[in-house]
Amino acid sequence: MATDGRRISRRNEGFTPRAVDPTRAVYVISVAAELAGVHPQTLRVYERKGLLDPIRTEGGSRRFSDRDLARLRRIQELTAEGINLEGVRRILELQAEVARLEDELDRVREEARQAIERTHRLYRRELVPFRQSPVVYQSKVR
Repeated sequence: MATDGRRISRRNEGFTPRAVDPTRAVYVISVAAELAGVHPQTLRVYERKGLLDPIRTEGGSRRFSDRDLARLRRIQELTAEGINLEGVRRILELQAEVARLEDELDRVREEARQAIERTHRLYRRELVPFRQSPVVYQSKVR
């Protein structure tokens, strides 16, 4: 028995759910619309305006992913603030560009860190311990 009084099937005892892929398109348009609290026609309009890009099945049906739903929530936030759909499209483009540039900056910083580390390792090989350094000859002229 589970702690909330439900029975747990013995068949599912070893079941561990796979990691959820946010890009996996699993929701049909009616379910996506219901989850977002909008009419399915709104999703079609957003797609026409370039705000959403759902996956299409071989039969042409739209399938939405969790990432699409998150984007839809962001669209709703922006439109609730009074921004028109063209403004929303531009904001989403700019946010995507900023995210891309931040990723690139992180990559370049990591490459620079590794280059500095390699340089420091080379210095360590070239340094001569003080005890083994050559002695400078000084004549004793009086």
